[in-house]
Amino acid sequence: MPVHLTPTLRDALGAASRPLAGIWVCSGSSLVAEIVAGSGIDWLLIDQEHGPNDLQSTLLQLQAVAAYPVTPVVRVPSDDFVAIKQVLDLGAQNLLVPMVSSAAQAEDIVRAIRYPPLGIRGVGSALARSARWNRIDDYLLDADRHVSLFVQIETAAGVDAAAEIAAVDGVDGVFVGPSDLAASMGLLGQQTHPDVIAAVLRAFEAVLQAGKPVGVNAFDPAMAQRYLDAGASFVLVGADVAMLARGSETLAARFGSTAEQRETDSY
Repeated sequence: MPVHLTPTLRDALGAASRPLAGIWVCSGSSLVAEIVAGSGIDWLLIDQEHGPNDLQSTLLQLQAVAAYPVTPVVRVPSDDFVAIKQVLDLGAQNLLVPMVSSAAQAEDIVRAIRYPPLGIRGVGSALARSARWNRIDDYLLDADRHVSLFVQIETAAGVDAAAEIAAVDGVDGVFVGPSDLAASMGLLGQQTHPDVIAAVLRAFEAVLQAGKPVGVNAFDPAMAQRYLDAGASFVLVGADVAMLARGSETLAARFGSTAEQRETDSY
């Protein structure tokens, strides 16, 4: 029986009547990924770059979220073509590739996700979840239809080249990372510095003029709204580990100090 894959992030953005909100899943836990997937959020990011994720944990998270109406994106650790091939074969339909700073680099990444003759992706569809073990009709011929590619601009050089990067055929959108961008500008840890915000907005303008969707990481609600107003169509508004850290701290501040005071008063 033929199997049909789910719409890609490219498809979801094209059909959306509003910006799409996402949550970063950094924990490496398929249970946490499933909790996030069932929250009603539009998309989630399974992170191999900064999260403790290998191929097995990524596979488990993709399987865990597949039952929910959410679009999963996998951020690979680098632009390495072998890593990209392996994540695609796991069945990841949406890739985010970090630290892209030139059109030439973006073109190489496009080749990594495409089969010959247009690219260099190794052929293993009969063995892989990507084609559901050859249950997807004509997967080898139209794999591009089932995969969307987003590249991440995170350096000052990337901002300068944003228009050329966005214009690369096969790049479906651009995601801007203010944290590393700030570091590349000599403003480590200052994602909301006026110069960093200006650089983000400059990248936005270039990408939008190229006709591609642009997204950004913005955990602060005020910054998220500012970027949405500037044209962002997909935004990461939180992370699983950050929500757990801040939530547990809030509970500890409210109840932990009270418990400590009760214990002190008992002596």
